[in-house]
This record gives sequence, structure tokens and C-alpha cells, in this order.
Amino acid sequence: MGYTLAQKIIKEHLLSGEMIRGSEIGLRIDQTLTQDATGTMAYLEFETMGVDRVRTELSVAYVDHNTLQSGFMNADDHRFIQSMAKKYGLKFSRPGNGICHQVHLERFGIPGKTLIGSDSHTPTGGGIGMLAFGAGGMDVACAMGGGAYYISMPGMIKVELKGRLRPFVTAKDISLEILRILSVKGGVGYIIEWGGEGVKYLSVPERATITNMGAELGATTSVFPSDEVTKAFLKAQGRGSDWRPLEADPDAVYDWIIEIDLDELEPMTACPHSPDNVCRVSEVSGMKVDQVCIGSCTNSSLYDMLKVAAILKGRTVSPDVSLSISPGSKQVLTMLADCGALSDMIAAGARILECACGPCIGMGFSPNSGGVSLRTFNRNFEGRSGTADASVYLVSPETAAASAIAGVMTDPRSLGIDLKIEMPDSFLTDDSGVLLPADADEASEVEILRGPNIKPFPEPKPLEDVIEAGVTLKVGDNITTDHIMPAGSKILPYRSNIPYMSRFCFEVCDSSFPERAKERGVSVIIGGENYGQGSSREHAALVPLYLGVRAVIAKSFARIHAANLINAGIIPLTFNDPFDYELIEQGDEIILKDLMEGVSTGRILMRDVTKGKGIRLRADLTERQTDILKAGGLLKYVGMGNK
Repeated sequence: MGYTLAQKIIKEHLLSGEMIRGSEIGLRIDQTLTQDATGTMAYLEFETMGVDRVRTELSVAYVDHNTLQSGFMNADDHRFIQSMAKKYGLKFSRPGNGICHQVHLERFGIPGKTLIGSDSHTPTGGGIGMLAFGAGGMDVACAMGGGAYYISMPGMIKVELKGRLRPFVTAKDISLEILRILSVKGGVGYIIEWGGEGVKYLSVPERATITNMGAELGATTSVFPSDEVTKAFLKAQGRGSDWRPLEADPDAVYDWIIEIDLDELEPMTACPHSPDNVCRVSEVSGMKVDQVCIGSCTNSSLYDMLKVAAILKGRTVSPDVSLSISPGSKQVLTMLADCGALSDMIAAGARILECACGPCIGMGFSPNSGGVSLRTFNRNFEGRSGTADASVYLVSPETAAASAIAGVMTDPRSLGIDLKIEMPDSFLTDDSGVLLPADADEASEVEILRGPNIKPFPEPKPLEDVIEAGVTLKVGDNITTDHIMPAGSKILPYRSNIPYMSRFCFEVCDSSFPERAKERGVSVIIGGENYGQGSSREHAALVPLYLGVRAVIAKSFARIHAANLINAGIIPLTFNDPFDYELIEQGDEIILKDLMEGVSTGRILMRDVTKGKGIRLRADLTERQTDILKAGGLLKYVGMGNK
């Protein structure tokens, strides 16, 4: 029996464990990336490890999320990250150089390598044949220090692409179609490999759009083969020597094979407020549109931007629509300017934003009250745009541009134009926006620059045998990390200040939660299915820890968030019987007993003192995760000499 593509890369990087589905494996990590919304905490954590230099082949610190420098906080954090990179051996991508995933794809991604990043959309690297994972900042810090990255050995899903995309049907539509099929939790526990005859017609930027959106499926990661298309892309980036061919064995076995016929696919859209709430654009055509945002790590490549410029050329954005365009990198922006495409966008009435995440992370360009916003982004969670009552639809760049002109949701096939965009034979390669670290012998002289907003992260307690707590919050299914710890321009500047950020914890669900949790002192949270989906931000674990949360009890957890809870010393527990979720109410007093034994056996009995009932819980933990909780979190565990 042969290996799948992902299994081949895992086998090459396996440090511990066996490739048996569901068992824990430790992987050697070749590359890491961080971005500034999560990076400050990751570097504070790395600093505590006492390692004098990163031990990966390559680590890059990006500034792309919070580039809006209102007040001193962002500038101070950027300066801190830059000084950490210089001292400890990382490359530093300056503000304005571009979005981490776009730049990494262009300049650093290598087929067959492993990459983890403190951003849930790190699987974008799978578009170039990498095995790339989103992770919490502590896991990235450990990898930078030379430690393994631990996951449960995933199952394998193959998506077989038949046929070829028709004009104005895009990679984004493929992404939305697989979300329609699988849902936001259908990929949990799996790696998704893309194959079939249709793959050879997809460029690397198109593939990267698909692997980027794989994060919304809950998948461990997604990956494409490294083929002649990959080779041509790397050669055009001046990195032809980085290419190697990679594909699954012909007799590889998959847990599940899904077929998508590209000849039959239509333009799609994800309706509010979930990426899997998908329908055809034709079903909502004519709906009034107030705002259109084009960009994000999903759709900001040169390929995407040239198509948008071609649609906008000679046309004018509707007077009822506000259009923003965010190129994904300095390379993209410069090449748009050089070929005249940028002028076509500006002439049409588009507002050109910085090469950064911008509106996708809630940093400006929020819609009007009750507005309809079409976005080429990857998430449309309620309130994420910065406007609580906005309706956000996810669409392709072609649908976005056509709708911006018409002022209503528009199927781009109705434009009646011939849209043919070819990938360039050579990209502009200017890496002046990436600063190199100090030499190892000079690193000791580099001063770490800290602003007053950088506060210590909360220190978890070693596991206690008994926890008496109050249920300070009960929430439903598909709670995202945006619900737990919102982003946006109001909060992100304080990402290195956990006490301040705690004021906004669960603001979308219940603004009174922080005060209630602080007043109770020790508490637990009750959640539904897929608790903690979305971003990898470990603030969604660290802030509840600061507020006294010792355990989260849910029907099921998203992979990255469960790991972040464990790393922070918070116990993730699941109901033995999901119907028991209904028995507990917010405000109940509970007792968790015999935890030292229970986290090892996986069986814990909770007593609801208020109701006078016993409820059986599961602790689905590996031996290593159990030891982390007993030690009081990952940093203490690592400090004991473990990796």
C-alpha cells in the first residue's frame, strides 16, 4: 500500500509516534512564521525558554495584521518584534511588505517542507506543496526553539477535481463548494489532498486560495502536489532550485474521496454568518450591495488583482458602493503599478489600501449600519467586520468586481467580456522589505525594545485534584475565537496586554461575562459543537485563563483551540453524552473531582451542585498533554526539560 502526499511528508519529518490515525505524532518543523497580532505573545513565550537562537531552517516574523498605528501601542509592538527577530535569528518582514501567507508563498515556501505559523491560515503554504499548519503561539515558540510539533495523526481525504473551470468560475468557488459539501467542521481530524485531472489547470495562486480556505473546514491542513505548475511558479520567483516533484503514490489509500466536476461549477457565495452557508450567486443576484472589499490572504495575489483590474478597466464603481482593494504584497502592488493595472483600479473609483490584512481582521473599512458587504475573504463571522449588524458575503474577486460596478450582487458571467490572464514568466523580486537578523556573534549586543503596553502573560496553575467553580457562561455551537476574543481596531492594539483585553472577552455573546468571571474567581465555560473554530489566536485561551477559567466543557472542540487551552493550563473536557449539555445552566455551581487520575484515564465525573446531578465527562488527552496540564501549561512543561 502506497503513501498519500501528506503521509510522505509526515514520514520524512516524523520524530516520535507512529503513523496510526488518532495517535499522537511529533514532527520536525523546518519553517515557522508569526504575524503581529499573535507574534508579540509568541516571542514573549520564546524568550522565557532561554534559547539563544532559533533552531529552524527558517523563521520569519511578519507585521501585517495591525499596521494601523493609532497610538503608541502598535508601533511599540512592531519595534519589539523587530528587535526580537534581529537578536534571535529571524527574518523580519516590515509593515507594508505584505500579508504573511502571500509573501511566504512568493519568497520562502518550499515543496516538501513543514511549516507552522501562529495564524490559522498558514495551510496556504499547501498550495506550493508544503505541509503547513496553523498553531498557537506557544507551539510556534517551541518549534523555534527546536522542539517538535505535536498533532494527532490525521485521516486523509482526497478531493478529485474533474474537468476545467469555465470563464468567471474560480478557485474561490471550488473552496465554497467543498465548504458546502463538508461544512465548517467536516474536515476536523483530516488532511485534505487535492488531485485529479483538474489540478494541472490551476495556478499556484489558485491552489493557495483553496488551501487557505481549508482552514474553514476545520481540516488539519490541505495540500496540492508539487508539479510542473509549481516548478514554473518557483522559477518565475527566481527560486527554481527550491522545486522538487511531489505526489501521492498511485496505490495510496484515502479515508474518503470526494469528486468535484469543475465543468459544472458556478460562481458561489457564502451567506451570513458562516463560510459554509453557501449558495449560488445566481440565487441572490440583484441584492443591493453597500460595500465591496477585495484582498486578504485568500485572494490578493497578482493573478487575482489583474483579473479585478481587467473587469474594472473603463468602468466606474456604483455610486452606492464603497470599494476597497488590498494587494497582498509589495511585489503585487509594484507589478500592478508597473503594468498600469493599478491606474485602472483607481480610475474606476477603488480605494487602494495598504498591503496588509486590513478589513479582514476588522482593521478599518467596516460596513455601514445594517450594510451588505461582499468580501473576497475567508470568514464572515458575525461582528468580525467591525459592524455588529452587517451582512457579510464571501465571494470571488470576479464576483466582487462585477457587483461593485453594478451596485447589486452580480454573476460575473453576465459581464459578457473575455477575461484571460496569464501568469508572468518572471515576478519582480525585491526583498528589501525583509530585514535580516544580526549575526550570531553580534546578537548578544542587540537590545530588546519593549513598550509600556507589553504586560506579562498570565501564569497558569498546576493541575489541582479538585476544582470547585461556577458556570459563568454557556454558549452554543460553532463558537469562534472571534466570539471569545474579538479582534478589530479597538482591541488589537492591546494584544500584548492581557489585562486590558480581558474587558472584551466574549463581548459578542455576553458583555457582562468578564465582570462575572472576575467576581466568581474560579469558573468553567460550557460550549456546544466545534467550540473555538476559526483563528489560531491563543488570546482566546490566555484571556479566559486570566479571568479565572479553569476548564471548558463542550460537545466538541476545534483542533487548534483545544491545543491552546491545554498549553495555557485550561482543561478541555467533552460530554460523554452530548445531551447532558442541556442539563447545565449558566450560574450553576459545579465540582470536578479526582482530576489527577481523571485526566490520565480520560474519565471525569462532574457534580452539578445546584442541580444535584452527576455528569460524566471525557478528557481526550494524550500522555504528553496530560503532563502539560499537570505541570501548569506548556511553558512550565518545557521548562522541566521536555520538548
